[in-house]
Amino acid sequence: MKTQPIDQFAAHLKADTRAAVYDGSKKGYDARIKTLFDHFEDPNRLRVVAGEIKQHVVENLDTYLPQVEAKLKANGVIVHWAATAEAANQAVLDIMRARNATKMVKSKTMVSEETGLGHFLEKNGVECVETDLGEFIIQIDNDHPSHLVKPIIHKNRRDIAMSFEKHGLGAYNDDPQTITRRARAHLRKKYLESDVALTGANFISAESGRLVLVTNEGNSRFCLAAAKTHIAMVGIEKILPRDRDLALLLNLLARSATGQQLTVYTEFITGPKSAAQPDGPEEMHVVFVDNGRTDVLASECREILRCIRCGACLNVCPVYRQASGHAYRSVYPGPVGAVLTPLLAGKNFPAFADLPKASSLCGACNEVCPVNIPIPDLLLRLRDRAKQEHIPSPGTPPMGPWAVLASRPMIWKTALTGGKAINYVSTKLIPVPALHTWENKHSLPEWKGGVFRKWLRNRPAKSSSS
Repeated sequence: MKTQPIDQFAAHLKADTRAAVYDGSKKGYDARIKTLFDHFEDPNRLRVVAGEIKQHVVENLDTYLPQVEAKLKANGVIVHWAATAEAANQAVLDIMRARNATKMVKSKTMVSEETGLGHFLEKNGVECVETDLGEFIIQIDNDHPSHLVKPIIHKNRRDIAMSFEKHGLGAYNDDPQTITRRARAHLRKKYLESDVALTGANFISAESGRLVLVTNEGNSRFCLAAAKTHIAMVGIEKILPRDRDLALLLNLLARSATGQQLTVYTEFITGPKSAAQPDGPEEMHVVFVDNGRTDVLASECREILRCIRCGACLNVCPVYRQASGHAYRSVYPGPVGAVLTPLLAGKNFPAFADLPKASSLCGACNEVCPVNIPIPDLLLRLRDRAKQEHIPSPGTPPMGPWAVLASRPMIWKTALTGGKAINYVSTKLIPVPALHTWENKHSLPEWKGGVFRKWLRNRPAKSSSS
């Protein structure tokens, strides 16, 4: 991915890409508003309760993880634990090698994007095919997802038609139905040839050990129908205490992610197929992935582990809409990525310390979050961490002089008298490089101040009798 800060990336973003991201995210936000407020009298109360449930899990993972492991094993599932991305990828490869498997079909899962599983398997001789349509297009283009739910939000149908033509999937045709039909014909053969199916999990119930998957294309069902082995890669934070909690979380997830009352395909997977079932995997493995999550749990930003990857905060964020997901240099873009990416980076935190500053702190991300994550507060905590660790912030004017100015009344009053000349002075007479870097991206409004103090000083005092 590109390595420059978000503002630099956004400055060179193509107009078509920016338009695709803006339109796609706005539609998602509008759909969420309609389905939430049309069907629930107090959606905010639901968010608060969902957040409390998820935070309870975060604070008690040491209790719930052994409980989930015991339930899964009782259901016939083989459980693996992976402390790092490398360990998670190796666990998947070891499972395949033990079965002499060389072909995998894969449902959409963010944790496998996080670990780089697809590229790892290909380097080790495994054919790994993405079956979600968006992820499939990302794969053939050697691209990266730019949204948690809509991985190709940065592309339009003309881009996709050109990709299909380039990779031999048919002559150029940007009709959406034609594109979908061609992908279906290509992927159907892959399903039937596969040895192993890999999925993620939206939730796992600690009460029953049920793994819950939600999709809109049914590709996870196709993956599981023919494969003999099912592997699920799951972040350790994806647990819910009880089955009944799914009623709330699934309602909020679908509405927040795509504006639907319920996702088209909602699957509850207890384990490998039983003797009475004609089809389905004969063996099931769950690989629980840490990869820095316990470090996040120990930090003052642990609330981010509530995230259910709905993408609502991306859809509403003005920075994301203008910059696109690729500007965040991570598989987790937008406000959630601005918090999660630096935290998961561990010792590499300085490389992503600029991300929390790519926010206006408007608070919209918190208002739409279905699990009520206080994202603006977390961004401020990470900004403070960068300051405490003396990590430089390119393009940000020094705030020391501002602190001096704002904390000394006489100096402040003197500065106010020169307010009308501030544009001219800062750009013509006193060329300060730090200010120029900032002013290249910001326009100061016409000066209209300086009269309030005069008005207040000359205002008649209010009589005590009134």
